[in-house]
Amino acid sequence: MSALDLINPTSGLYQKREPVFPRVVNGRFRRLKWAVMIFCLAVYYITPWLRWDRGAYAPDQAVLVDLANRRFYMFDIEIWPQEFYYVAGLLIMAGIGLFLVTSAVGRAWCGYACPQTVWTDLFQHVERWIDGDRNAQIKLNKAPWTASKLTRRLSKWSIWLAIAMATGGAWIFYFADAPTLAQQFITGTAPFVAYATVGVLTFTTFALGGFMREQVCIYMCPWPRIQTAMLDEKSLIVTYRDWRGEPRTQGVKKAAAAGEKVGAKIGDCIDCNACVSVCPTGVDIRQGPQLGCINCALCIDACDEVMGKLNRPRGLIDYLNLDDQKHEVAGGQPKPILKTLLRPRTLVYFSIWAGIGLAMLFTLGERARLAIDTAQDRNPVVVQMSDGQVRNGWTVKMRNMESRPRRVELTMTGLPQGRMWTDAMARSAAARSVTLDLAPDATTKLQLYVVAPAGPAGETPFALVARPLDEVAGSRAAREAARDVKFIRQ
Repeated sequence: MSALDLINPTSGLYQKREPVFPRVVNGRFRRLKWAVMIFCLAVYYITPWLRWDRGAYAPDQAVLVDLANRRFYMFDIEIWPQEFYYVAGLLIMAGIGLFLVTSAVGRAWCGYACPQTVWTDLFQHVERWIDGDRNAQIKLNKAPWTASKLTRRLSKWSIWLAIAMATGGAWIFYFADAPTLAQQFITGTAPFVAYATVGVLTFTTFALGGFMREQVCIYMCPWPRIQTAMLDEKSLIVTYRDWRGEPRTQGVKKAAAAGEKVGAKIGDCIDCNACVSVCPTGVDIRQGPQLGCINCALCIDACDEVMGKLNRPRGLIDYLNLDDQKHEVAGGQPKPILKTLLRPRTLVYFSIWAGIGLAMLFTLGERARLAIDTAQDRNPVVVQMSDGQVRNGWTVKMRNMESRPRRVELTMTGLPQGRMWTDAMARSAAARSVTLDLAPDATTKLQLYVVAPAGPAGETPFALVARPLDEVAGSRAAREAARDVKFIRQ
C-alpha cells in the first residue's frame, strides 16, 4: 500500500477556507482604528505631494528617494550615500519600537498600523457599503449568481482595484518628482519600471487586502510566530475573563432563570457570539490566546456593548496580562494599566530607542556640510621632475552638501616646502593653497598634484584642509574638512 492510499480522498490535504464577514461595531477601540487608518492612509497618499523649499539647486519634494542622484530627502534632512548609517539607524529604531510595542501591548502593531490591517480594513468598509453588514454579506455569498449579485461584485471589485492602483501609484511618487511623474504616467512616457511597480503593487494590494485578508496574518506573516519571544507575564493582550464569564448561559432569559435556582452560579457571558462576529480574523477570543488574534480589540467593544445592555460590569473581554489574571482570579481588584506599562523591560526598550534617536539627531545637527575623499595615484606613485623635485598625485573628491554653490580654500598643512596645483591650473601657479568653486549639492572631482624637494626615501604625512570662504564664522556650514595623506619619496 502506498502513502497515497492512506489519504482520505474525500477530505484532502488542506481545509477549505471559511470566509470571514466581520460585523460593524462602535466603541473606543473602533474609533481608535478609524483614527489610525485615516492617519496612515493620509500620510501614505499625501506625503509625496508635499513641497519643501531647499533653494534653487535641490528638489522641492518634501520626502524623496532620489535614486538617480543617490540622495534621500526628508524635509530639512538630506542623506548622502556615505551616510547610509542614518537609514540603518532608522531601521534599528523601527525594530526596537516594534519590540517595545509588542512587549507592552502584544500585537497592537498588527491590529492597528500594519499595512495589511489598514488596507484590509479599508476594503471591508467598501464591502459593507456595497453588500451590507455581516448578515447581508453571508446571505449574498450563499446566494446563486444573478444579475444583482454580479453587479454588486463588479462594483466592489472595481473600487478595490481603484484603491489598489492608487496604492501602487502613490508608492512610485516617492522616487521621483510627483507632479512630473504623474503627468508622464498618464501620457505613457514614464519609465517602464514605474508601470511595472504599479502593476505589481496593484495586484498584491488587490489580492491580499480583498481576498486573502486574515490568511496573510495567520499563514504568511512571520511576526505572530516571532512575537512570542517578545511577550512575558506582564504583556497586555486581549483576554477573556473566563473566571467571570463561565459558565455561559444561552440568552438573557435563560440566565435569569438559572439565577433563580438556589446555589446556581451563572457567568456574565450569554454566548451571544458578538465577540466572534466582529473579529476580522474569525477568532473566538474565549478560547484563549491564538495565532489569529491581532489584538485589534474590536471584541472588547462588542462585549462592552452587550454588557452595557445587560447592566453588567464591562470588561468581560479586556486588555490584561498573565500576572493580573492570576491576581484577579485570587480575588484581587484590576490594576491600573499605566502601572503595567511602566516596568523595567519596556523602560529599557524605550531608553534604547530614544537613545538611538537622540544620537542620530545630534549627529545630524553636528555633521559637517563639506567633505574630502582622496585616492593617491599608483601608476606611478612618484614622478621625478626636471628640476629635481618629487611629485605625487591624488584624485580628490570634494563633496559640497549644501544646496548652493560654495567657494572653498584647499590648504596644505605640513610638508613645509611643498606646493600644489590642480589639473585646471598651470604648475607655475602652484602654492600652499588653491581656491575651488564647488557645485551645489554635488561632488566635484579634480586631480591634485603636490611637489616637494627630493630627500630620503620614505613617507611624510601632511593634511589637506578645506575651509569655506563664504560662510559666517562659527556656523555649521563654516566648519572645515580635512584629510590626512602621505607624500612618498623613493
